[in-house]
Amino acid sequence: MPTVKADLHACQGYANCVVGATDYFDLDDDGIVVLLKTKVPEPERSRVTEAARSCPVSALVVED
Repeated sequence: MPTVKADLHACQGYANCVVGATDYFDLDDDGIVVLLKTKVPEPERSRVTEAARSCPVSALVVED
């Protein structure tokens, strides 16, 4: 099953990922991404991958 990973040091709080997948991504009080889920079922992979790719600083990735 694919997994979402975040580079917390790269995150700058743009929140594009949150807009794309509110059930997987949120921001903490400091504006850093919080992963609400890390395992991505295949039917959700496309949507979550697009949300991760929307990050302007490439802080998110979906890996096999």
